[in-house]
Amino acid sequence: MTHRSDIGAAVIGSGFIGTIHIEALRRIGVNVVGLLDATPELTVTRAAELGLPTAYKSLEDLLADDRVRVVHVTSPNELHYSQARKLLAAGRHVVCEKPLSLTSEESAELVDLARASGLVNAVNFNIRFYPLNQHAAGLVRSGGVGDVRLVTGHYFQDWLLYDTDWNWRLELEHGGALRAVADIGSHWLDLTTFVTGLHVQSVLADLATVVPIRRKPTGPVETFSTARAAETVPVEIQTEDVALITLRFEGGARGAVAISQVSPGRKNSLQYEVDGSSSAVSWDSETPDCLWIGHRDRPNELLSRDPGLLNPMGRAAARLPGGHVEGFADTFAAHFISIYEDVIAGRPADKPAYSTFVDGYVEMLLGDAVAESARTGRWVDVARMPSSK
Repeated sequence: MTHRSDIGAAVIGSGFIGTIHIEALRRIGVNVVGLLDATPELTVTRAAELGLPTAYKSLEDLLADDRVRVVHVTSPNELHYSQARKLLAAGRHVVCEKPLSLTSEESAELVDLARASGLVNAVNFNIRFYPLNQHAAGLVRSGGVGDVRLVTGHYFQDWLLYDTDWNWRLELEHGGALRAVADIGSHWLDLTTFVTGLHVQSVLADLATVVPIRRKPTGPVETFSTARAAETVPVEIQTEDVALITLRFEGGARGAVAISQVSPGRKNSLQYEVDGSSSAVSWDSETPDCLWIGHRDRPNELLSRDPGLLNPMGRAAARLPGGHVEGFADTFAAHFISIYEDVIAGRPADKPAYSTFVDGYVEMLLGDAVAESARTGRWVDVARMPSSK
């Protein structure tokens, strides 16, 4: 029988997220055999720092390594499409960071390529895999809140508050036409559609760039770094810091979300509330081990994450006993366990528990509608994925 330790994986990119991928893979017993980074020199340095045996000189060098069955793509956004395309063509299973690509057309092509290949394909919408979000999804889908009527919330961060804050995601050519919406808003949209089981039908969006000129450092900067560069150049910003989006879900439910990367004091607060005809559920990523459950005619509940108290979906994602907080990095491990079950089987399940390239494509279609709505000031229908996809 094949075990996760028999599977060789490689990771492209060793920044904040790439390092978490490597740590999570090691935690679940996958054999991480090598790394590819932005330059051969950086790859050698980071592979040594992370204790990885192989530093690949290029993607072609990586693909020549027969030990590698799965590749995790955590490179800058503009590289996702080309790298995922080559990996699928070379017969490798692919786990890609979001966004899946910079355009919905590219994402549609990757969906078709992945389906034709029969290979496991996943997009890392890891926030689904907080145990209480899995529990909430099971609760809502089993009728535990009644009919879903209203879905509200926010995703707030403060790491781009100052005009001296900089990251490659701020540059249109590297991050894409949408920034706050694509970077963090996509997590909120994916999570709430997962929890409710409802797709967004149309959107009304307002986007704003509240820091129009930023001072770009002349040297490299790490994501979430608070260091101030000595030398900078002024750059006009063309992507949004803030977004307000009103939503219409299938079945008649309504929703609204505020997204911001310039909210002081909010380090990483993804919050949602799902209001149903009988009860409600609410969760915040900054207090991830608590799920609020609201009632009209009896006391409200505050459910602490404890595998013994969770439904089967929540229990399957929990890795630690109650009272031992599970956080952001733990969701990667839970997500990857789900993905690697299919890697061991050799192909995707009929209904994968994890988010696939299809989910990544759906988020691109949502982004297209948000951008068009912000441009026109009108409600815009979200394009439906073609039935062949």
